[in-house]
Amino acid sequence: MSHPLHIVDVFARERYTGNQLAVVTDAGDIGDEEMQAIAAEMNYSETTFVTGEATDGAWPVRIFTPAAEIPFAGHPTLGTAQVIRDHLAEGQPETVTLDLPVGDVPVDVRERDGRETLWMTQQSPEFGEQLAHADLAAVLGLSTDRLDHDWPVEIVSTGLATIVVPVADRDTLAAIDLDRDAYDAVTGDREAKNVLAVCRDPRSDDNDLAVRVFAPFYDVPEDPATGSSNGCLAAYLARHDVLNGPVVDARVEQGYEMGRPSLLHLLADGSDDPISVRVGGSVVPVARGDLL
Repeated sequence: MSHPLHIVDVFARERYTGNQLAVVTDAGDIGDEEMQAIAAEMNYSETTFVTGEATDGAWPVRIFTPAAEIPFAGHPTLGTAQVIRDHLAEGQPETVTLDLPVGDVPVDVRERDGRETLWMTQQSPEFGEQLAHADLAAVLGLSTDRLDHDWPVEIVSTGLATIVVPVADRDTLAAIDLDRDAYDAVTGDREAKNVLAVCRDPRSDDNDLAVRVFAPFYDVPEDPATGSSNGCLAAYLARHDVLNGPVVDARVEQGYEMGRPSLLHLLADGSDDPISVRVGGSVVPVARGDLL
C-alpha cells in the first residue's frame, strides 16, 4: 500500500521557517511501532499519520514525537489539516476537523493580514498549580530576579499541559540555558512536560510577545513553533489580564533562537466561561513523496 508523505512548514511566512512537520497519509495499515520508528527517522518535533477517511466529518489522526505518541499538539493539527484540505478532502473545505485522542479539533481557514491562515479551536483550558519562580528559574538556567514576578508561573492545559513562565525581557529569553536535572526534578511527577518562557519584548513592533518552548522529555530540546503551548499561553493571558484585559488578540514570535522564525496568532476571551482559545498560523508546503 502506498503511503504518501508530505513535508510542510507551520506557523511560517515562507519555506524553511516555522516548524517542520511530516504528514503520512493512507496510514491505516501502519502499526504503532512503525509509526514511532518513522517519527524517530524524520526527527521533527512531530510526525502525523492520517489513518483513514473522515467519519462523521472528522479525520482520524495520530501524532508522534521522536520519543512518544501524544494526544494533541498545535502545529501538527494545523499542518495536517492543510494537507487533508489540499490532497484528501473534496473541494478544499473551509473547515477540516481532526479526530484526535483529546477529541475533535476543528480547523478553519480565514484570511489574516492578507494571508490564508488556519485557525484551530483548542480544548477548554484547565488551570493547574502555580509553581515557585525560583524552581523554574533553575530549570531555565537563570537567576530568580530575571523572571517577571508580576505574573505567576502556572501549569495550563488546552490538551497538552504546559508550564508558563514569564521572564523579564528578551535578553533574558535569549540567555536561557535549560538545566536538564532541574527540568526533570520539576516535571518528573507532573503531567506538564512543556516549558514555555514568555516576555513582552518582541523583536518586531508588529508583534506582542516573544516565547521559547522546551520539551526534552519528548526528545524535543527546543521547539520552533508550538501551537499547543501557545494555546495554553492564550488562556493564561486571558485569565490574568496580562495584556490589559481579558480579551487576547496577540501576535507571538517563536523560533528565532533556532534560526526558524515563526509567527503565531492567539485569540482568547477571559469573559467566556470556559475561556475560548484559538490559535492560528500559515502553512507552507515544502516537499512530497512516498514512504518506501
